[in-house]
Amino acid sequence: MRESWLLALCLLLGGPGGRALTSQAGTCEANGSMYYEGEWYFLDSDPCTQCKCTAEGAACGQTECSALPPACIHVSHYPGDCCPRCEKIGCEHRGEVYELGQHFQPSECEQCTCELDGIARCLVADCAPPPCVNAKYKTGECCPKCTQGPNCYSDASQSRIIPGGEYVWLDSCTKCRCHDGQDVGYWEGNRVAKCETFQNCTPEEGVNNS
Repeated sequence: MRESWLLALCLLLGGPGGRALTSQAGTCEANGSMYYEGEWYFLDSDPCTQCKCTAEGAACGQTECSALPPACIHVSHYPGDCCPRCEKIGCEHRGEVYELGQHFQPSECEQCTCELDGIARCLVADCAPPPCVNAKYKTGECCPKCTQGPNCYSDASQSRIIPGGEYVWLDSCTKCRCHDGQDVGYWEGNRVAKCETFQNCTPEEGVNNS
């Protein structure tokens, strides 16, 4: 009688170890292991599938990966990981990606820096008006240069360019002076020389000091 009671107690407690037996309805088998009700696990065959063991069996769903930063310049995808990892952040500017702290020049007139917050900030050069009417751009330079020195037009017809800094006789009665590039405020909107015409003077035919 006593032995029958001990045998029934052992069966109830799960054997000599004293562990209670768990019903099959409360367990889930996956990855070669047994999971108990309430446990979470990922499938070895698909690291993006996460499951929870419930009384009715495994309840699974797909893991949604967070979007990588738009300026991620180094992405790694490790075995066993569902989602890729961004290993390095940079700045994206006009389709190009730069490292944090990097200085770059996307055009002749821009100086940019990839800031630590992942934003490229740029300074744009403000070119002063060139003191000439025939300035030229050179490759790699932002602002136009007066390759022939300061000059301006002799009159509003813009048919003749005269050098700056000295008087030029247009004819025997008219002399003009173009700015020399140093006159404060002179070049602001003024592209024509200052001229003097002598009164009661008749230009001599054939005389042209060009």
